[in-house]
Amino acid sequence: MPNPVLLNNVDHQDLRVRLGHGAAFGDAINQITVFPTEYEALQAEYPILFRRNPDGTYYSVALLGLDRDENLFLDDRGWQARYVPALLQRGPFSIGVPGQGPNGEYVGEPMIHVDLEHPRVSRSEGEPVFLPQGGNAPYLDHVAGVLRAIYAGVEINKSIYAAFDEFGLLEPVTIEIKLSDTRQYDVPDCYTISQARLRQLDGAALEKLHRADFLRAAIWVASSLRNMSRLIDIKNSREAMA
Repeated sequence: MPNPVLLNNVDHQDLRVRLGHGAAFGDAINQITVFPTEYEALQAEYPILFRRNPDGTYYSVALLGLDRDENLFLDDRGWQARYVPALLQRGPFSIGVPGQGPNGEYVGEPMIHVDLEHPRVSRSEGEPVFLPQGGNAPYLDHVAGVLRAIYAGVEINKSIYAAFDEFGLLEPVTIEIKLSDTRQYDVPDCYTISQARLRQLDGAALEKLHRADFLRAAIWVASSLRNMSRLIDIKNSREAMA
């Protein structure tokens, strides 16, 4: 289990992180949780789907493969897409959420933590986290930006799904992927944006979604399903070469 500790430039001055992608780093997965703050980049590469937690709340995933532990965007050359989902970009780092005060308010600022047992972490090889003088190396600045996007995405999750639900935009869908006359994959228990309902929204609804900057997100999710054909093409190509 991860055991993150607060990152600092004294205890971790010589910390390095192995870059690249592979199964050894936990990248061999067929879906990954994603956030509204990255929908624009994601929709150019992956199908985006919604799922529900046991408590009924929604979350979104990018579909990466069809079989268990299959990532069709991963091969021996690395990650074959222009954008890597944020949770896989962050490597061994995470945001430490501030504590809460007596009225439920956050106390203090979010801080970067690191899992020293993560397979990417090294003291001898990889990208340095800190400069020799103690400042942040460019890699850590990049990670900090990724973590900010994740944190902001978590913060707006509840409100964006509430807005989609308010206007009836969420619809259940079972993705059926037919590879041949005898082989079909079903991806059940998913939700997507109803394109029919999106086209029927009146001016007031469109304005409310636009002012919250959720309209673009809905369009990105709906348009991302065209990437399903790309997923099928990669799958067929891999199997033809096997």
